[in-house]
Amino acid sequence: MPLRGYSDRINHAFAFAAKHHDQQVRKGTRLPYLTHPANVAVILTRYGQDEATIVSGILHDVVEDCVRDGYTRESLEQRIADKFGADVLDTVLAVTHRKTDDDGMEFSSDEKKADYLTRLDRAPERARWVCAADKIHNGSALLADLRRTDFPESVWGRFSAGREGTVRWYRQVYERLYALGFQAPIMEELREVAEQLERWTEPTRAR
Repeated sequence: MPLRGYSDRINHAFAFAAKHHDQQVRKGTRLPYLTHPANVAVILTRYGQDEATIVSGILHDVVEDCVRDGYTRESLEQRIADKFGADVLDTVLAVTHRKTDDDGMEFSSDEKKADYLTRLDRAPERARWVCAADKIHNGSALLADLRRTDFPESVWGRFSAGREGTVRWYRQVYERLYALGFQAPIMEELREVAEQLERWTEPTRAR
């Protein structure tokens, strides 16, 4: 059922995310990292998603980004499962970039992205919602930064993949979700974000 009103579970998820993302900031900015999962939650709420999906959106980067200060990946996974349930943990893990393959071999940057896209195939439906909302906020924030600056290359420089690789990644995520038959209303917004980013690879076109 779509979320209606205040949810103590969502408030708990924000407290959990705030604790684990403490001192982290958004790449290339001074914004607290928590602004990202908060915006993902707003996007999911705007599309009428249920509580478990919104909680998953709030927590989606904890396992990937918060292995520190005595917390291992395994301990973070266990804490999420204990506090929020196996369904939320499954969703979080489905949208978590893995550093190694099943045999423990370390992924390159490109392999990590390919693995992420492949695992969307068996991801639960709510993970695809979280994936789309995550990319919409990240892409929209990137576009806002590009439009505010006279030096766009300083913005692209935040990303190891550079301008071309970063733009291509958003298109790849959209196309993968579409190929999997995920055609929820949020996909239109994701497509628009990908297309707006693609305009930044074509300097002569209006942005």
